[in-house]
Amino acid sequence: MGYKIAVATSDGVNVDLHFGATRVFAIYEVEGLNYTNKEARTLPESQVEESQACGSGCDSGCGERNGCHGDGKLPAIEMLADCRCIVCTKIGRSILRQFQQRAISTFDVTMPIDEALPKIVQYYNKIDGRKLKFKYQQE
Repeated sequence: MGYKIAVATSDGVNVDLHFGATRVFAIYEVEGLNYTNKEARTLPESQVEESQACGSGCDSGCGERNGCHGDGKLPAIEMLADCRCIVCTKIGRSILRQFQQRAISTFDVTMPIDEALPKIVQYYNKIDGRKLKFKYQQE
């Protein structure tokens, strides 16, 4: 069974953007140990402008742009809701909590995508293998 990984990248080569500074997420589709870049998802300009206007004085550390802008709403959450994980250089606490509530993992890394994704894919493959073995033993 496959899954998707969203990557915050400015150049398509490196994980080099903070979640809140990302307008376009590279979406990778994973099958087994293989991954391919399937699409780019762009945050609508109206939502980027709206989220840049945070200024509400929230102290959640959400930052700017894609941040919660004080009312707990995050424009990018729905756009990435079908992803298993988000890979970026940094992510704010409020955003992190919203992803955790949806069982979406986040990885804060700064490295080339071709170094990060094999490690993440291998990690999930190991976890999924353990789940399958455990489930099989229980039957």
